[in-house]
Amino acid sequence: MIRFAVVGTNWITERFVDAAHKSGKMQLTAVYSRKLEQARAFAANYPVEHFFDSLEALAQSDVIDAVYIASPNSLHYSQSLLFLSHQKHVICEKPLASNLRQVEELLACARENQVVVFEAFKTAYLPNFAVLQQALPTLGKLRKVFLNYCQYSSRYPRYLAGENPNTFNPQFSNGSIMDIGYYCVASAVSLFGAPKEVKASATLLDTGVDGHGSVCLNYGDFDVTICHSKVSNSDIPSEIQGEEGTLVIERLSEVQNVVLTPRGEKSQVLTQPQHENTMLYEAQVFADLVEKQQVEHIGLENSRHIAQLLTEIRRQTGVVFPADSE
Repeated sequence: MIRFAVVGTNWITERFVDAAHKSGKMQLTAVYSRKLEQARAFAANYPVEHFFDSLEALAQSDVIDAVYIASPNSLHYSQSLLFLSHQKHVICEKPLASNLRQVEELLACARENQVVVFEAFKTAYLPNFAVLQQALPTLGKLRKVFLNYCQYSSRYPRYLAGENPNTFNPQFSNGSIMDIGYYCVASAVSLFGAPKEVKASATLLDTGVDGHGSVCLNYGDFDVTICHSKVSNSDIPSEIQGEEGTLVIERLSEVQNVVLTPRGEKSQVLTQPQHENTMLYEAQVFADLVEKQQVEHIGLENSRHIAQLLTEIRRQTGVVFPADSE
């Protein structure tokens, strides 16, 4: 049983803890929060005996083997580096870090200490994402791909009212491409690898982060168009077009439905059942890597490509984070 701690005590952490326990391979043994009473409150529904308000003490502790990090984006790098350097396995929420340099340092640290670092991009580990990958050859030569994720942020009204929520604050390495748009960029990398060329545009808010934007990834014979927004909603699904057919994907982040339409034929629903807690699958993969002590895995190269793209997209659109100059 892999003993793990959590850094971050929000709703997504609860979802992961439940998924980790559901995997049958992980057990929550410690909780970190800046306030011990908050750590104890989070753990009220779990048999946890260890609580920390010091990250350094938690990293040095022998009561955990691994840690799940769900803190603000800007803290992912420093916190992951701390635990990796103390030879603790790390599963960190996406994005793994604020930029390419930070991600490369984390990968190097994991290899040096022979521990697993894993970016929690759940989409790539869903059963229906595997269905999508398996169906790609039936499309023939790929020509056009449209990946869409636009969701009006519940915190946007606060921003419009003059507040400065983390969601739209560059201090926390946030914005549309680092949150909503990440799913599209990471899905493209997971499906097709690194592109030959990237072109990006975005509309920046007064805080300096992007409210929405578009990205075009060139893969030679085909291109991937990405549409992302945290200031508007979209009900349009994503689509992959080939010379022999199309694949339509509803709600890309969850891959809720996959429909194949061979050219000139009737549509076929390829969707497979998925657990209601879609974080289960990434928890299982992470646990398997830790059990096998498999430091090298495909996720590392994908994380590097994703970070490279996100860093270049921000360069082109003028989104700068304090983390970029650290």
